[in-house]
Amino acid sequence: MKNRWVLITGASSGFGAATALAFARSGANVVLGARRLAKLESVAEQAREAGAASASTHVLDVSSSASVNEFLAWTQTLTPQIHVLVNNAGGALGLDPVATGKDEDWEMMMQTNVLGVLRVTRATLPLMVRFATGHIINIGSIAGRVAYEGGAAYCAAKAGELQITRALRLELSGTHVRVSTIDPGLAETEFSFVRFKGDEARAAKVYDGVTPLTAEDVAEAIHWVATRPPHVCVDEMILKCTDQAAIHKVNRKPKT
Repeated sequence: MKNRWVLITGASSGFGAATALAFARSGANVVLGARRLAKLESVAEQAREAGAASASTHVLDVSSSASVNEFLAWTQTLTPQIHVLVNNAGGALGLDPVATGKDEDWEMMMQTNVLGVLRVTRATLPLMVRFATGHIINIGSIAGRVAYEGGAAYCAAKAGELQITRALRLELSGTHVRVSTIDPGLAETEFSFVRFKGDEARAAKVYDGVTPLTAEDVAEAIHWVATRPPHVCVDEMILKCTDQAAIHKVNRKPKT
C-alpha cells in the first residue's frame, strides 16, 4: 500500500484508529475523518510515527451531507484519487426494545450506519471510478445478519449496510472498483461504552469471561482484504472471536 491513498471515516478510535495505523505501517497516505478532532490528530501523529507517507485530518460528521461534501472537497486538495475507502463511522445507542425505543437513538443509528455510508460513498466514487480502480470496504456487524432482543434499530441499520454493499458490488461491476463488507462480532472498543451512554460497568459486563476481538484484529482483516491482488474481491467476511459461536452462543469462562 506504499504511497496509496486510504480514506477512513470514524478514525478517532476503535476500528478506525487501528486501521489507520495498519495502513500507515505499510506506507500509505491516510486521510482521516471523525467528529472528535483532538483524538483524530492524535491518531494521525501515531500514524506518522508508524510510517505513513502522510496523515491528514479533517472534521467529518457522516450524518450531515454538508459535512461529507466539505470533507471530500478538502480531500481533493490533497489527492485526485482515493485507492481505498473504509466506511467505518457508525455505532449503536441503547439496547431498548421497540416498545420503549427512543427516536434520537434510532435516528443516530440510521444516519451514521446507513445514510452515512451512502453519503461518503457517493462523494468518494468519482475519485475512484475515473481511474478504473479502487476499493470500498464497509464495516458491518454480525448484527446485520442475525437479530437480537433490544437490537432492532441497530440490526436493521447493519442489515442496511450489508445490502448497500451488495448493491454497490452489482452497480460497480465493470468499473474495476471492488466492494467488500467486514462484519465483526464481539470486539472490545468504545462500542459498548457508547451504546450504554457512558455506563462503564454495564459496558464492561458485555465482555465478562470472554476474550473478544480487538480493534487490531479487525484492522488486520481490513488491511488484508485491501491488499489482495486486483483480480480478487473478498465480497463478505464474518469475523468473530473464538468464544462467540453465534450472537446468542458465547462461551463465558467463570470468574476465578
